[in-house]
Amino acid sequence: MDKTRPIIILKKKSGHGGHHGGAWKVAYADFVTAMMAFFMVMWLMGSSKPVQEAISGYFKDPSGTADKKGSIHVGSADNFNVTKDDMPKLKEEIENKMKEMKDFDKLKNHVEVTITSEGLRIELMESVSGTFFDSGRPVLNSDGSELVINLAHELGKLPNKLSIEGHTDSKPYSSSGPYGNWELSSDRANSARRLMQANGVGPDQVTQVRGFADQRLRTRDPLDPANRRISVIVHYLPTPGDEKEEKTGAEGGVGEGKKSEESKGASENPTAEKPEAGKEGPAKKE
Repeated sequence: MDKTRPIIILKKKSGHGGHHGGAWKVAYADFVTAMMAFFMVMWLMGSSKPVQEAISGYFKDPSGTADKKGSIHVGSADNFNVTKDDMPKLKEEIENKMKEMKDFDKLKNHVEVTITSEGLRIELMESVSGTFFDSGRPVLNSDGSELVINLAHELGKLPNKLSIEGHTDSKPYSSSGPYGNWELSSDRANSARRLMQANGVGPDQVTQVRGFADQRLRTRDPLDPANRRISVIVHYLPTPGDEKEEKTGAEGGVGEGKKSEESKGASENPTAEKPEAGKEGPAKKE
């Protein structure tokens, strides 16, 4: 009988290590948050001034910056309100957009974009043979339609109100009957309005359509073809300061009016002083 002890071999199954915890998740979340903050700062640095003012004003006073909101259109930050300070930038953007037209070289001498007291004025001037309208016709031709549609795409992104004007020269309208330069200038402005509203301009964005006939000539020569034109005016948006001044001025005018009426009434109808008790007035002569 073998008295040696049997050799016993114990095999242990190796398992996975214990749970390491969620520390890495916290670190990753901090990293993602920092990256998001970084890109938000980069976006703010590249956005327009009205956007920066609106966001800054919101964090300073969330309930007092309702008037510094963007437009209803979805898109880039340039869709925010265009004020007087932003008009030069808008002028440059519109000019660059028009230059992208393939036949703009033959139209560039008949387009003028200027900043006026009303706002940004875009004028499409006619030539002898007709540039944007055929002679005597109220409907835009192909070149005029293409340019007006491009303008509508750009101006439709803005919350600014628009006015459209029609002008003619002093040459009498050739057609016999009651139709004349007054009707032609109004019809051309309305033709531009319809085309713009069908291609991006909002239904409530155009506030005025004016027909001036030959009452606002562009040059001294009343027969100059450049006097035949349509004008699109992008009006300034009132700033909060302007609105407060107008409101204060209106209230002041009402107050001054009341004071002047009271003083006028006092001078016209003076009240007689009552005699003191025990004193009689001067005796009447009989």
